Amino acid sequence: MPKTIIDMQGIIKRFYIGSANELEILHGIDLQVNEGEFVSIIGASGSGKSTLMNIIGALDRPTEGNYILDEVPLHGLKDKDLSIIRNQKIGFVFQTFNLIPRSTAIDNVGLPMLYAGIKHEERKERAEELLRLVQMDDRAKHKPNELSGGQKQRISIARAMANDPAIILADEPTGALDTKTGHMVMNIFHKLHQEQGKTIVLITHNPELAQETQRIITLKDGRIVDERPGDDAEVSHE
Repeated sequence: MPKTIIDMQGIIKRFYIGSANELEILHGIDLQVNEGEFVSIIGASGSGKSTLMNIIGALDRPTEGNYILDEVPLHGLKDKDLSIIRNQKIGFVFQTFNLIPRSTAIDNVGLPMLYAGIKHEERKERAEELLRLVQMDDRAKHKPNELSGGQKQRISIARAMANDPAIILADEPTGALDTKTGHMVMNIFHKLHQEQGKTIVLITHNPELAQETQRIITLKDGRIVDERPGDDAEVSHE
């Protein structure tokens, strides 16, 4: 049986707890993702997908419910422990890239390894290998302001892979890119999924992108309202 990487049971998220304007955003989410799956979570603005993404990424805590990430129960962990879990088990790819402006591509990729206490030589070697993987090794010494949007996103995917995480969590990763560049970025996710067996969770509002994954989970008003297979298409747009 495949190993469950994400196991969420009864996840509820409320804001302004105890106040007159208390707001419940997530109403009892049950979500399981197996090792090696490529899953998309789709929903309109206000569906709760950003709130859910923050909980999946251990950036926020549920008000109620249980979340086990790669066999580690997150309930009751201190902020410091959650930070370690994030660094070890989750690779983030954001729409806005979140690269450090003054650092070169290779230093940006190496940053999570620095936090993990990996020595300089090993860091450099792995960062070079990851830049080759996303075909950005010729831009290793470039800073973000010298790179296009698509190049920045490829750097951020390499950075997400730095500590060989249990999951890659991609939040609207093509949102700031044109269609052609977006396809190129999606091809990299397919490559990581098919060739490296990576577990990928894609958060998107774009039905076409979601259709490229193995399983599409639709969120509406803080509830999962639909779950269906996608194409998991091995598409080349070169």
